Amino acid sequence: MDGVHDMGGRQGFGRVRHSPKAQTFHEPWEKRVNALYSLAVRLGIFNMDEYRHAIERMEPRHYLSASYYERSLTSLATLCVEKGIFTREELERYAQGQVPLSLPIGPGRANVATRQKFKIGDRVRVRNEHVSGHVRAPGYTRGKAGVVVDITPAYPFPDAHAHGIHAEDEPTYDVRFNAEELWPNSADKAHVHVGVFESYLERA
Repeated sequence: MDGVHDMGGRQGFGRVRHSPKAQTFHEPWEKRVNALYSLAVRLGIFNMDEYRHAIERMEPRHYLSASYYERSLTSLATLCVEKGIFTREELERYAQGQVPLSLPIGPGRANVATRQKFKIGDRVRVRNEHVSGHVRAPGYTRGKAGVVVDITPAYPFPDAHAHGIHAEDEPTYDVRFNAEELWPNSADKAHVHVGVFESYLERA
């Protein structure tokens, strides 16, 4: 889906701040949220694609102002309400106030019926399409061509898996793109590697 969460390759946000010694958790509640969503996935309450998509569905202003674990908490709370684990009223009674949840989920889509198999060395193009639901293809790769350099094991197609509809397993292809083609007149000469699901690709 096109949303504020798809920030890869966008300009104007400044340098990515990174510290190899950064703390993983800053508050005790962050550890509890991380443990709870991991437990929910292990118990089969929801899957990782549903979890990611619930974060993508956050109201944009909330998403941009929230910390990493606030987004996790929003996704966890939203999915537990949607799955009937507890009601929003019960949640807000325990929280003693309003709890912001993600926006309602829309329809997903099944695997692309016309998808093709590729091999290492094939030149491929990411389909230039806009999907209303969950999608794992970064927006900056739309319509761009690259070369398959590796193939990873099959996994349920995220566009379906995030929406609770039948998802056939398919591989992801490690596609090597030229940075100068991804961002014309705005990038150094370099290669960018992206894992791209089979349904997102067509032969270039």
